[in-house]
Amino acid sequence: MLLDVDRSSTDADLTDAVTAWVGRHVPESWREASARGRAAIREVRPLADYEAWYPTFAESGLAVATWPRQYLGLDLRPNQARVLDSVLSPFNLGRLNPLGLNNAAPALFAYGTEEQRLRYLPPIVRNEEKWCQLFSEPGAGSDLASLATRAVRDGDVWVLTGQKVWTTWAHQSRFGLCLARTDPQAPKRNGLTYFIVDLEDPRVEVRELRHIGGEVDFNEVWLDGVEIPDTDRLGAVGEGWRAANATLAGERQMVAGAGSGGVDRIGGSGADRLIRTAKASGQWDDPLMRQRLTSLYSEESVRRWTNERVRATVKAGGTPGPAASIGKVHQGALNQRIQLAATDLLGAGALAWEVDVAPTDPESWARGLPYEVKGMLRSRANTIEGGTTEVNKNVLGEKVLGLPREPDPYHELSWEATPRS
Repeated sequence: MLLDVDRSSTDADLTDAVTAWVGRHVPESWREASARGRAAIREVRPLADYEAWYPTFAESGLAVATWPRQYLGLDLRPNQARVLDSVLSPFNLGRLNPLGLNNAAPALFAYGTEEQRLRYLPPIVRNEEKWCQLFSEPGAGSDLASLATRAVRDGDVWVLTGQKVWTTWAHQSRFGLCLARTDPQAPKRNGLTYFIVDLEDPRVEVRELRHIGGEVDFNEVWLDGVEIPDTDRLGAVGEGWRAANATLAGERQMVAGAGSGGVDRIGGSGADRLIRTAKASGQWDDPLMRQRLTSLYSEESVRRWTNERVRATVKAGGTPGPAASIGKVHQGALNQRIQLAATDLLGAGALAWEVDVAPTDPESWARGLPYEVKGMLRSRANTIEGGTTEVNKNVLGEKVLGLPREPDPYHELSWEATPRS
């Protein structure tokens, strides 16, 4: 049941309401562990238990407090949501389904119909239906607008054919937001349309891509004549690039790090954990290491404050916009430097580890891989995922700083006439 609060509620009313809700619905062992910090919470709260309990959180409206109530929000102002979050913070009630909340939801709010929002947003909030985005292709990564996946209209149905790659969590997702070409004779950004694809369709094939750390995050996705009803088109025909930018901005904000409201860090530990490690190992006494770690901690703090300003815009009903590229650019390179520092702290332990030899098991070599090393390996993708650093710098230059557009001799040509890899 949604919490009984509204925009007329005072800060004291909000605090009392959420405190009472925590006492009724958050398991006692979790509450007790919260006094000892997040590590203690993780010890008593396995992920499976949290996922099973999570619909209780979603049905309260606390997961998306600024959303309208018909979509499982509380229709509160951003400053009121911050009051709620301050009470919830010690319990580490992280939002599940980040791609649904941060990537799909902004596009549904900006370009979806009311029927689409009522159908898709509540299951996103409850973590019942996970989402991914079907964007990058083998020949269209940084230059996404050159993509070749085709959508051909047949009455009230669109037939999609093509290949997508580097699709995060597609193997766990029910739906995907797909950018496809509907008019190859238009300039490449003008001939695109945005669709919602049901990944359980038998004409969709998802193949996992295992990365160097041993896990699966990314996937290849084949669309072989997938039929999409026109009611699952998001936005107007030919306006897909504009609609997809709501998702792209959300993605950049999601991977922008602490304070973004998305994924705090993709790959490894934060600078605060490194400082604790250095103190425990005695390396904090080294003035050069101390200076290195405090500098990283300061940069993380600046990034978090920047992200919080962008997130406040989102909570006020806006979209992250091009400003989300600020945090994304900073986060990518910063996290890579943090994870390299983590492996330096580990020393010789970062060079070798014990494994169980099992040639038929592709994950065998990664078992026992030190956490710091795994984080360092994973962080190498930070400057690519969510749009490369170079692309995001162009976004900042053109959309934020107002600099002239990067020269493009093919800008006005049709997609068919534009050279492609």
